[in-house]
Formats: sequence, C-alpha cells, structure tokens
Amino acid sequence: MSRKIGAITLVVKDYDEAIQFYVDKLNFTLIEDTKLDNTKRWVIISPSKNNETSILLAQAATPEQEKAIGNQSGNRVFLFLHTDDFWKDYNHMKSKGISFLEEPRKEPYGTVVVFEDLYGNKWDLIEHKN
Repeated sequence: MSRKIGAITLVVKDYDEAIQFYVDKLNFTLIEDTKLDNTKRWVIISPSKNNETSILLAQAATPEQEKAIGNQSGNRVFLFLHTDDFWKDYNHMKSKGISFLEEPRKEPYGTVVVFEDLYGNKWDLIEHKN
C-alpha cells in the first residue's frame, strides 16, 4: 500500500493576493485554480510541478476561519520548505521582501531560517545535510 499526504489547507484572506505572494515571492507553481461557485475556488499551489505535497489555498468563509489566518499552528513554525540550494532561495526571497525572523543558522540537520508568509504564518526554509 502506498500512502502520502497530498495537500494541506492554508486558510487565507483572499485567493488572488495569496496566489500572488506564493507564486511571485516564493516561486511556487500554481497547479490549479478552478471556480467552484461565486465565492469558492479550488486553488492548489506547490513548490514545484513535481512536488508530492501541495497546499490548498482556502479563503476564509466564517469568522472562526478568519481567526486562524496567520496563526494556524499556535504561533509555531507551521510549514517546512525544503530546498537543495538554501542561499539561492534565501537571497531570492530576501530580494522579494520576505520577512525573516532570524539570521540563517547551521544546525546538525542542515541550514535553516524562519520566515513569515504574507499573513504571519511561520515557515522554515531548510537545506538538509546530505
């Protein structure tokens, strides 16, 4: 039996601003953007076209969902973006105005830095040691 996590949901304020941020600033790929009704869309993004795990951007539809925007993990690092070229991605993101919460650091597992997305969710950018 083969199993994997195909996608995770990220609650956002607005589909288009979220797509713009992830595609333009983080170099993600827009995999799908399908209108489901007048207010709901099926929006899938991924770090690359071949990535096994994607993010479903879900525009908040209730006050409870709006409260989760930017703090879906209780102020902990929420998502982990793995890279094979830390400094290239870090410098690109920095040039696009991404907010980093610390300086890059070396850890036993690799090079890492914490950054925030447009809503304040915390991410790790990580290049693992081989």
